[in-house]
Amino acid sequence: MSTVAPFLVIPFTVLLFALAVLQILLIVGMPLGRFAWGGTQDRLSPSRRIAAGVAIVLYAAFVVIALLRSHVIATPLSDLVGIIAMWVVTSYLFFSVVPNLASKSPQEKRLMVPVSAALAILALLIALS
Repeated sequence: MSTVAPFLVIPFTVLLFALAVLQILLIVGMPLGRFAWGGTQDRLSPSRRIAAGVAIVLYAAFVVIALLRSHVIATPLSDLVGIIAMWVVTSYLFFSVVPNLASKSPQEKRLMVPVSAALAILALLIALS
């Protein structure tokens, strides 16, 4: 077990928490859509609000998986489950950089490209630890 991984989980969790807060603000109707979901709607449509809720659940799952992989929390499951799950999270986060780079919203690009890239790199480091 690496002693580095638990320290990597802290910025990983903080970034995902910040994204969850953004999603909550979007769900309640704050006009921040230019920073997320393609930047095409200032206030999210009902279907995108549902998607934002799903994103929050995913963020929480990502944190739990990172905590399991870093051995910060215990599980009765095999260590292999945590390893595989963390690689799935890492892949997802690396692929999430692409739509952020392709966004037509300059605000979304400025915010989400660095955040998604940082999350992907942190996930990779956690997966490798």
